[in-house]
Amino acid sequence: MARISGVNIPSGKRIEIALTYIYGIGITRAKKICEEAKLDASKRVNSLTEDELTIIRDLIDKNYVVEGDLRRENAVSLKRLVDLGCYRGLRHRKGLPVRGQRTHTNARTRKGKARPVAGKKKA
Repeated sequence: MARISGVNIPSGKRIEIALTYIYGIGITRAKKICEEAKLDASKRVNSLTEDELTIIRDLIDKNYVVEGDLRRENAVSLKRLVDLGCYRGLRHRKGLPVRGQRTHTNARTRKGKARPVAGKKKA
């Protein structure tokens, strides 16, 4: 099993798919990395040589923010919004949708499971 950026990438999969197991690398970036490394994207990870793995590691370390650094960067920017008390920060703090979606109905992913509200008793 190959290890890149602190992540064990699966050895039986194609390079472009296996690289997406790293946080911050999607399919488009994975294809671009294969292109820059001059590797066949359909090649399997277990058939890569140690030199090819080193090339991929160096490319990712040099050109991309991934894994822990990216998670930290995201957390810091979110914390900044919350600390500022701006509209987006308040929405994050309350656990509501941030980007203008309706909340009268829907929004269950952000709001969580529906809780019953005590209403007026029917006489």
